[in-house]
Amino acid sequence: MERFVDVAPGARLWVEERGAPDAPALLLVMGAQASGLGWPDELVELLAARFRVIRYDHRDTGRSTWTFDEQPYPLTELAGDAVRVLDAMGVERAHLVGMSLGGMLVQLIVADRPERVLSATLIGTGALSSVPYEHPDGTRTPAEELPGVSPGLLEMWARPVEDRGPEAELERRVEHWRVLGGDRIPFDAAYAREQERRIIAHTGHHHAGTAHARADASGMDRTEALARNRAPTLIVSAPAEPVYPPPHAHHIAQAVHGARLFTIPGMGHALPREVHAPLAAAILDHAGRS
Repeated sequence: MERFVDVAPGARLWVEERGAPDAPALLLVMGAQASGLGWPDELVELLAARFRVIRYDHRDTGRSTWTFDEQPYPLTELAGDAVRVLDAMGVERAHLVGMSLGGMLVQLIVADRPERVLSATLIGTGALSSVPYEHPDGTRTPAEELPGVSPGLLEMWARPVEDRGPEAELERRVEHWRVLGGDRIPFDAAYAREQERRIIAHTGHHHAGTAHARADASGMDRTEALARNRAPTLIVSAPAEPVYPPPHAHHIAQAVHGARLFTIPGMGHALPREVHAPLAAAILDHAGRS
C-alpha cells in the first residue's frame, strides 16, 4: 500500500507499507538524498514475512516534496519526519532500522523519543557521541580522530555534478555505488543500474538532490542520552565500509548503552544482493528478541 503523509506545511512524504497490517511495525530509514526505494525490494520482502514494513522517501527525495530551497530545514527535522510517519500510520512503537544518515536519525529518535522504539538497528553510520573509542589494548582515540571517508570516495564527491541527461546521471550513480560498495563483494553493475532506473522512474526525474548536504547539521550530539539507552540496539559492522570505516561500528557499540555487534563479511556502504539474506536474518533475529 502506498500513500502520502503531510509532515509539515508544504512537506508531503511518500510512504509504502508491506506485510501483515497487524504485525509489529518495522520502519526503514534511508540515508542522505536516498529514496525509500534504496531499500531493495528483495530485502523488504524478507522483512515483510514477519513484520509490517514501512519505508518512505525523505523530503527532497523520490516522490516526496522537493522544497528545501524555499523551506530549508535542519537534519534533525528529518528525525521528526520519521516519527510523524509513524503517527500517520497509526504506529505507537516500532522497530527502527537506519542506514547511513538514517542510522543517525534513528539514534536521534532513540535518544529523544525512546517511548516510540521497540528496537534499533544501525547500518553504515557514525555515533552521535563524543565518547572516545577504546581500542582492545585499552588505548583511546578521540571520536573526531577516527578514520574518515575513503580518498576515492572523497575525490568522487568533490567533482561537480553536471546535468548531462538521464543516461549520464544513471552511469554516474552506478559508478558511485561501485565505490560505495567497497572492494570485497564483486560489484554487479547491472543490478545497480536497474535499481537506479527504478528510483529515477519512481522519482519522475533524474536530477541529483543536494538538500541534505546543505542542511544544518548542528545539534545532533546525543552523547549522554545514548549512554543511557534502553532500547535493544544492533550495530551492523561492515568490514569494507568506505564512509564510516572500521572501527566506527565498534565505536557506536561502545557509545550506545547495551548495543551489540553483528558483522557481515565483505559488506561496504551498500545493499547488494549478497547481503540481503544475512542482513534480513540479523534484523529479524534482533527485532524478534525484542
